[in-house]
Amino acid sequence: MNEQLTIDVGKSASVSALLTRPAEPHTCFVFAHGAGAGMTHPFMEAVAAGLAARDIATLRYQFPYMERASKRPDPPALAQTSVRAAVETAARACPGLPLIAGGKSFGGRMTSQAQAKSALAGVAGLAFFGFPLHPAGKPSDERAAHLADVHIPLLFLQGTRDKLAELDLLRGVVQGLGARASLHLVEGADHSFHVPARSGRNDAEVMDEVLDAFAGWSGKTALKRD
Repeated sequence: MNEQLTIDVGKSASVSALLTRPAEPHTCFVFAHGAGAGMTHPFMEAVAAGLAARDIATLRYQFPYMERASKRPDPPALAQTSVRAAVETAARACPGLPLIAGGKSFGGRMTSQAQAKSALAGVAGLAFFGFPLHPAGKPSDERAAHLADVHIPLLFLQGTRDKLAELDLLRGVVQGLGARASLHLVEGADHSFHVPARSGRNDAEVMDEVLDAFAGWSGKTALKRD
């Protein structure tokens, strides 16, 4: 089900990518990984498999630093160039399909920064699996300032125990963005969408909730594009 691809990101550099494409997809999600783990992390695998079951293709890809097995994330400019190259690759690999772009934590933020600087061609909306609004223990909404320059629909999928997004601050950000922004809160989940045993739910059930929310929103967003 996974097709291995290579994405050129400029200056003779390239990164790996995986295209997960169901038999009859109606949308393609260009999915960037978080700062500490690459595209084959179990969370990334679970999202891709779960979206495929919902007839959504997924293009996962590495940032250059992860391709080199470095622990230090790329400068924003290079990360944004990688996002743009991945979107172009997804458009070629899935011609005619509406594109949604975004990612887990760092990957989502780099995607929105790229969109804010210059619209990503063919992208109908952005989705964040845990938007990293601020470092843990340092509440601030400065990282969201660029979102004012994003003029397509935005979906924030966020756990209520996420230490990288103080809820009142995040709600204020979403409210300030107006009708184009949607917030889906996952009760009891942390930044990795884990829930404690006392919640009465397990991580698989939480994943289903998150992916159902994504699928419903992305379907409506794709229709708006048309």
